[in-house]
Amino acid sequence: MAKGGDMMAFNDERWSSLRGGYKVVYDPRPALRRLAVHYGDKSVWDELWNELHHQGDVGDASYAAVVELARISEGQTPVYWGAYGLAATIEEARLIDGRNPSIPDWIEPHYKAAWQTLFQLALRDLAVMTDEATVTYALAVVALHRGRLNLGRMAMCTEDERAEMLRDYFGR
Repeated sequence: MAKGGDMMAFNDERWSSLRGGYKVVYDPRPALRRLAVHYGDKSVWDELWNELHHQGDVGDASYAAVVELARISEGQTPVYWGAYGLAATIEEARLIDGRNPSIPDWIEPHYKAAWQTLFQLALRDLAVMTDEATVTYALAVVALHRGRLNLGRMAMCTEDERAEMLRDYFGR
């Protein structure tokens, strides 16, 4: 992974007390271990989406999981769109309104490094991928990494939602 020091230890006891999107304890390590072996397993992706984000809420488990998602995704070409989408959703929730917790100090350098990795992977995949989901969420990752929250949020909208916003703005 990109700069940021040693990886977070998977055997660190703090993992077992992390909270997910429902604000209850959720240890994402079992799901992340399964994902490392079966990257395309939809049931694992569904679990991570459900547990790490809920109606705009995220927790420290969400931030820790982004670190591992970036590490696991580094070996994938292309990266599964859900990795970009979940990371972008978590980052947007972190930035949007202050209702979510800050990134814990022990996770923060790894989280920043993970975002650098995701940014590089997104640029790589944008050069060759054309499917809507990958392009949408890879663009969101690039925008969020560059500090463009509103652009990232718009990128995460569906094509129909973007078209409606443009019609409303331009009146046609």
